[in-house]
Amino acid sequence: MTYNDVINSAKVVMVEFYATWCPHCQRMMPIVAQIAELLEGKVPVRQFDIDKNQQLADSENVESVPTFIIYVNGTEEWRHSGEIEAEALLSKVQSYL
Repeated sequence: MTYNDVINSAKVVMVEFYATWCPHCQRMMPIVAQIAELLEGKVPVRQFDIDKNQQLADSENVESVPTFIIYVNGTEEWRHSGEIEAEALLSKVQSYL
């Protein structure tokens, strides 16, 4: 599955670029897992390790981790880099439903 397939797999898709060595990413992991569970069946949540997907991260202009991107109909609508409160991230995703 290509990245294009991923971002077009549903009306709204949330993507996170992260790194295993990043303390901010590690703190966001349980939050992202919780959001993925809450949105299951509505919004796919996909995560990409920048160390394993460097070319993809470069092509998507990811300059820091974690970076969250919300796509609507395959088009980037919102982006946030750094830690974010669970409620803020969830409500942002839900605002596009």
